[in-house]
Amino acid sequence: MAWFEREFIAVPEQKKNQLVFKWPDVNIRRFSRVIINADEVAVFVRTGRVLATLGPGRHRIDAEELPVLGALIDTLTGGNYYRAELYFVSTKEFPRVKFGGRLSDVLDPVSAQVVTLRSFGEFALSVRDPAQLITAVTGSATPTDPTATPAWCAEQLLKVMKIAVTQGVSRGDWPILGLSAHLGDIEEAVLRPANLQLYEYGLRVPRLGNFDITVAPEDAERLKRLAKDTTYVRLAGDFQRYAAGELALGAGQGLARGVGDTGFLGAALGMNALHQHTAPPTARAPIAAAVESACAACGTSHSPTARFCTHCGLDLQQVRRCGQCSAELSEHANFCGRCGAPAT
Repeated sequence: MAWFEREFIAVPEQKKNQLVFKWPDVNIRRFSRVIINADEVAVFVRTGRVLATLGPGRHRIDAEELPVLGALIDTLTGGNYYRAELYFVSTKEFPRVKFGGRLSDVLDPVSAQVVTLRSFGEFALSVRDPAQLITAVTGSATPTDPTATPAWCAEQLLKVMKIAVTQGVSRGDWPILGLSAHLGDIEEAVLRPANLQLYEYGLRVPRLGNFDITVAPEDAERLKRLAKDTTYVRLAGDFQRYAAGELALGAGQGLARGVGDTGFLGAALGMNALHQHTAPPTARAPIAAAVESACAACGTSHSPTARFCTHCGLDLQQVRRCGQCSAELSEHANFCGRCGAPAT
């Protein structure tokens, strides 16, 4: 009889990589054969309640094998059909599920700067309880949509990571610069609370894959620059010395680019500031002290460090003495300070 013709129910080949596959017909013919692969579980559902689950193998749809279906025979079809929704749930692990997005604005305790953290990567997803998945996830996502449940899990994982990373950075456990060195600790801190949230939905995240936590590019550049400045200030001894060095360096770069008179002026100011802050106290002298001196013989002007006159050759460093008492005279003295004799 046509009513007793066998029908084979199984997941189509092109649907085997789905987390959940729903058999399209809710009227299941009596004595049909359900073929369940080794990495699948079949779940029979009616009005939101799980009637039965079947493990891997070949099963005959009959009240003798599934007594719970006996009262559900559709009398309109002569008692040859069972009315139930049939779901095939994969029990294998699904790796390389993508997740990512903005985590939060975090205050870096080291630099006292507010930075924006983001995370991108992969995680593995598996089903812990097929029956619980079908009944619980239906209200949050469409279980038969191959992308809905993984996307919903990715949102939950990102939410948990936002809390864990923010708390870890705020406590000083993980530095903003160098977070990649602590990915193992971050994974451990994220998996436990994430699986606690997914537990009631029959899902589990066994592990995170390749993932990273990064700082927004403009924030990363700001932190690097601040870290460099802090290191240089520490090496220079104080901020004034470092600022003088930066001024001299910037002036030198401007001079190298050929910026004209401004470059020469900046170089002079920078080098003078650097000299003022790096020379020992005894070597520092006001610029106004550099007064030119004149030759006593011909009046030619010279720098204070000149030894001989460039015009007449007079020894500019020769000591003047009084002709009467031989006392030492200053360069511009007209009379001796000891005996009062006129200077010659």
